[in-house]
Amino acid sequence: MIVIGENINASNKSVAEAIHNRDRAFLERLAGDEDTAGADFIDVNAGAGHGTPEQEIAAMEWLVEVVQGATDKPLTIDSDNPSVIKAALRKYRGERLIINSVNAEPERLESIGPLAVECRAWLVALAMGESGISASIEDRLVACDQIMRHLTGLGMEAEQILFDPLVLPISVDSSQALVTLKTIEQIKLRYPSAKTVMGLSNISYGLPKRKLINSAFLLMAAHAGLDAVILDPLDAKLISFTKVSNMLTGNDPFCKGYIKAHRKGMLID
Repeated sequence: MIVIGENINASNKSVAEAIHNRDRAFLERLAGDEDTAGADFIDVNAGAGHGTPEQEIAAMEWLVEVVQGATDKPLTIDSDNPSVIKAALRKYRGERLIINSVNAEPERLESIGPLAVECRAWLVALAMGESGISASIEDRLVACDQIMRHLTGLGMEAEQILFDPLVLPISVDSSQALVTLKTIEQIKLRYPSAKTVMGLSNISYGLPKRKLINSAFLLMAAHAGLDAVILDPLDAKLISFTKVSNMLTGNDPFCKGYIKAHRKGMLID
């Protein structure tokens, strides 16, 4: 299971303030903590809708430089704005990279797809089109088909695409956990070489004991074929569940990864 650390995101008030105030020490410490806790990629999102487009670009460029100075882990460049993504790519110096995200809207495919091809990045692809997130599995798969056709037509390999089946809170619609799991299963059947990814914490929004729900859903999604997860790597118990899920789904030969994590004191029961 590929772990993408979610913490450096301007939707978090303390992170937004640190970016605004150019608090390098706070963000370096957070990036280092995510690295140490076991994140494979560090997501960086400088926010949107605050200030001018030039200020948004400058904030992302600064953030990429700060995080790269604190960790050698590859980054996930996370923005709704193609111009912000393009600016971040100019500052990025790593070899591995994820861009987050594109969907089936032609405008986004045409603006972000070529950027991912040019820098040989992995690309998160949301299973939705111009009408937004559908409640049905079939509509989400139609969006995935459109994305796959477009991106492979640009020269991208299926292995570079991380389909996000989209997770809606079960507090709003109790069927959505199963919709997400079945969408993952169908994506893996249609495109065995492609990867799947999801933002884990969305499932428990609005409910008590969210960590309990997140942990259970992570194991269910791993069984369905989840390859990567966006989560809080500072939650040691949740990181433990990623090690367990690797082992129980046959992705940890001879349980070596699990035993190594145990010897390092990383497993929390």
